[in-house]
Amino acid sequence: MEGNGTANGCEPIPVRCEHFPCFDGTTCLDTSDGYQCGACPQGMTGNGTKFGCRPIECADNTCFPGVECVDSAAGFQCGSCPDGYKGNGSHCTDIDECRVFNPCSEMSACINLTPGFKCSNCPTGFSGNDVFGVGVEGIESLKQVCEDVNECEDGKNGGCVDYSHCTNTLGSFVCGDCFEDYAGNQTVGCQEMTTLCPDAITECHKHALCIMGTSGYDCQCRIGYAGNGKFCAKDSDLDGVPNIELRCKEFRCARDNCREVPNSGQEDVDLDGIGDACDEDIDGDGVGNDPDNCPYVANPEQEDSDEGDKDRHGDACDNCPSVPNSDQEDTDKDGLGDACDPDIDDDGLLNEVDNCPKVDNPDQIDSDEDGVGDLCDNCPFTANKVQNDSDHDFVGDVCDTNEDEDRDGVQDNYDNCEFLPNADQLDTDDDNLGNVCDDDDDDDGILDDDDNCPLVWNPDQTDSDGDEYGDACAEDSDGDGYADVEDVCPEHKDIHSTDFRTFQTILLDPVGDSQIDPEWHIRNQGAEIIQTKNSDPGLAVSNTTFSGVDFSGTFFVNTEVDDDYAGFIFSFQDSSKFYCIMWKKSAQTYWHPTPFRAVAEPGIQLKLVDSKTGPGEYLRNALWHTGDTEDEVKLLWKDPRNAGWKEKTAYRLELIHRPDIGLIRMLLFEETNLVADSGNVYDATLRGGKLGVFSFSQEGVIWSNLVYRCNDYVPSGLLREGAEPLEPMDGFLEDSGLHEFVRRRR
Repeated sequence: MEGNGTANGCEPIPVRCEHFPCFDGTTCLDTSDGYQCGACPQGMTGNGTKFGCRPIECADNTCFPGVECVDSAAGFQCGSCPDGYKGNGSHCTDIDECRVFNPCSEMSACINLTPGFKCSNCPTGFSGNDVFGVGVEGIESLKQVCEDVNECEDGKNGGCVDYSHCTNTLGSFVCGDCFEDYAGNQTVGCQEMTTLCPDAITECHKHALCIMGTSGYDCQCRIGYAGNGKFCAKDSDLDGVPNIELRCKEFRCARDNCREVPNSGQEDVDLDGIGDACDEDIDGDGVGNDPDNCPYVANPEQEDSDEGDKDRHGDACDNCPSVPNSDQEDTDKDGLGDACDPDIDDDGLLNEVDNCPKVDNPDQIDSDEDGVGDLCDNCPFTANKVQNDSDHDFVGDVCDTNEDEDRDGVQDNYDNCEFLPNADQLDTDDDNLGNVCDDDDDDDGILDDDDNCPLVWNPDQTDSDGDEYGDACAEDSDGDGYADVEDVCPEHKDIHSTDFRTFQTILLDPVGDSQIDPEWHIRNQGAEIIQTKNSDPGLAVSNTTFSGVDFSGTFFVNTEVDDDYAGFIFSFQDSSKFYCIMWKKSAQTYWHPTPFRAVAEPGIQLKLVDSKTGPGEYLRNALWHTGDTEDEVKLLWKDPRNAGWKEKTAYRLELIHRPDIGLIRMLLFEETNLVADSGNVYDATLRGGKLGVFSFSQEGVIWSNLVYRCNDYVPSGLLREGAEPLEPMDGFLEDSGLHEFVRRRR
């Protein structure tokens, strides 16, 4: 206090900054009536006076809402700002993701939120993810993408009428004209254009042929098209399955699940809609086909328990999981491989006591007592325990005379018509007299010329509808239970469908190690063959023998590796006698100059193999060589274009062989275009035999949609053996193939 000490003479002395009234480190300002303290130091709160400051605590709500706060001796500590904000934790401000990161498609709007952002929906005609995000973390993965919707491929054809063109545009689509071969517009719809058959009743698709059958005309799609004949569409890979789905409900009207690679069976193991032929993981187990040890059975663990060397077949698909057997042969089809099956043929006799371990013969008849049962003995009446058959004609060397008067491939003493060619040895009534030399094929007492069912026993000759065909064989000429319209050999009781599942491998250069042996795979119930190896020359030959035949198949090289030979075989009689259609991509001299220098030219060749040496180096080089090789191979025809095959390209071969007149004709199509025609070639050296395919040093070959038909029919105007070749006449050899030959004998 200060003053004179009287009652009213003392007044308080003002406190000044010089008296240090404020908190240490806090500013102090003198005023007229005293002092004023500034703010407390950073990290403290209070009035700034000497004892008026204290550390800030979490209880003071000093962190941004939602931010974690921790008290300590040094004061509070705030955590990070929430997602969508930036700052030090006590002070946080919103991040404008739209401006900083531009996360939305340019086709939509970005809306900034506090916190976060959202994108508006993609515009009509586009599809995209609805994006809502907060903050920076992972924002790149949230970026919105608006993609054009292809309305033309959504199963509704964009709303355009069926079988019309739909063109996708950005955000929309445009409907156009009807497909090729369809007529109409977007108002009335599109309908298939058709052709009326000569009977003025049967109507076929524009790209189908009217084929005369036993009960009228049938429709058959032309080469390059597929369907049921009433409906046809383009078939790019010529495997018999159309590119697009047709209205008919049959298998052949379904859309091809592998449009660029022939797969006539449409196999799809993992049911993913992609055919096995073009699926990189056929079984869908996450292991690619190469090196999957069970490419057709899911086995991600790839277990393979075979003892010793692995057989490259995982346990999941190995029919002998504990015994190596790379061939997986299973004679009796019981799921147990021959290598571990105690009764291979399932005839009730163990292999060690069975005289035909691979042929069902419970009676064990063995006429020549050589230890080999008659049913598997290639010389059943001449002892030959070793069973050598050097020419692969199923007649053992010890009883093979090679005497064949009629040149049909059947040895005279086994031939049921010794002087008339009948390679098929068809004997309907099983009287050991072939039909071609039997006046009563069905042995019903009525001669064939007078019999209304010459192949089916019907002595009563009942013909209820008076159509000159007996009731006993109506719609089924040979009585085998398969209707003629579906039967590839309607007059042969033992053949009704194309099937190469039972075949013989013929190695044409079996000695030495020039190359490995071919490896054949059979698909589509025997109607498709695949050869996978770069191999020595080899054949896959059916066990079915034919006289006159129509043979067709799609040829496709499914690799860009190599430029060598592949083709077709017909009239195979033994490994020294057969006809071969072979095709080389590029010119090349064979790498083994002995026994002679063989030079291959590109292009398709038709050859007669009539070899004196048989399989071996002479025949090998003769096959490679373009041209004749004395005593080995004769060149019957060569495509003058010298055009090699192209990889990844489908070709359709159509062949007829009429052994009775020595006629051979071959046509080759690329898609719908005829690219090669041999014309009528005459050679009567071989009068029938087996069919097959040929490969020489070329891997990745597919023979798809194979079809054979027994057929001895020859148009009445066709000249006989030795005459000059004819030009196409009376519809003979139409542009789609050899259809004028497709007639029923009856």
